Amino acid sequence: MSHPWDDLFTNVHLATMAGGYGEIRDASIAVKDGRIAWIGKRGEEPYKAKRVHDGDGNWLTPGLVDCHTHIVHAGNRSDEFEARLNGATYEDIARAGGGIMSTVRATRAASPDELLRQSLPRVESLVKEGVTTIEIKSGYGLTLEDEAKMLRVARRVAEMLPVSVATTFLGAHALPPEYAGRPDEYIDAICERMLPALVKEGLADAVDAFCERIGFTNQQAERVFAAADALGLPVKLHAEQLSDQQGAQLVARYQGLSADHLEHLTLEGIAAMAAAGTVAVLLPGAYYFLRDSTPPPVAALREAGVRMAVATDCNPGTSPMTSILLAMNMACTLWRLTPQEALAGVTIHAARALGLHEQIGSLEIGKKADFALWDIARPADLSYGIGFNPCRGTVRAGKLNTF
Repeated sequence: MSHPWDDLFTNVHLATMAGGYGEIRDASIAVKDGRIAWIGKRGEEPYKAKRVHDGDGNWLTPGLVDCHTHIVHAGNRSDEFEARLNGATYEDIARAGGGIMSTVRATRAASPDELLRQSLPRVESLVKEGVTTIEIKSGYGLTLEDEAKMLRVARRVAEMLPVSVATTFLGAHALPPEYAGRPDEYIDAICERMLPALVKEGLADAVDAFCERIGFTNQQAERVFAAADALGLPVKLHAEQLSDQQGAQLVARYQGLSADHLEHLTLEGIAAMAAAGTVAVLLPGAYYFLRDSTPPPVAALREAGVRMAVATDCNPGTSPMTSILLAMNMACTLWRLTPQEALAGVTIHAARALGLHEQIGSLEIGKKADFALWDIARPADLSYGIGFNPCRGTVRAGKLNTF
């Protein structure tokens, strides 16, 4: 066969991220049937390809992965942002009917088409920054009908834009007003009615919960995990953001994909995560937006060998951020991740946080051909710049998308 490869991307430098980080300069990478077929030095290609793409000496990385977002929602909460800066407290806003319930009301009221219309520009911003896979959580519906609506819209996003979507059911995000004072009854509804119905329809790839004093208790989150486990779904957890609720130990006990936020993570939680292989997902946008002063224990996580992912946490209340590159910069400047750690955090470790590390997240033969092409001098530039976007295009499952 004269052309055994579909595409060859040549005259590029590769940040392979295999094993956490790796470089091949002056390289080529070949694609066959949407997967990586060969990687090596330019000029050493053993076969020809139907199409050859000259990368002009730019850098090629795995497609970026935003592994924690609440990006499908209706409305925004800029009025609350303004109110807080004018002296209102969180409690004042909540008593006036604001906070997460403001987004719940807007999301419930939006039709599926309207919800999609509002959400697509946010996702498109990430796609243009080299994101080829995104996680999208529910959690602003809090009824079976509205949670399913959010997850269906999340599936539609992947049909509209060149991005793969992993969906997460976050019914245990907040207590809906119709269950006021009855949190255990709401957990019953999640476990007995909502989860089975969503699994039957194929809408959820994973299950999450908000384990916090203002969210759900460790025991209530464990009930959700047990129900998810019985249905064959992996779990993750909003853990230790505002206080230590031993959520990291809980999610590790269920071999969870990730524990996310982690500003109040203890050494015991770190040890449990390390033993279970649970990824620490760091969310600098929320830390910045809330003006937090307790950073996650990055040095201790690093010493324990816990993999650290970085994500935008795009949401209307605490992290209205649609830039994965800014999240990388924040993780480095606020918490002293190295640029190599930040890049691993939005590629191979983020892929592992979604259970997709055998398919995406690094440039290795057999993995999906998901790439991002960058006009940069070195990979550290991706964490260095503020307010710039050097992405020249992406390849998703072998298909080229130029910007």
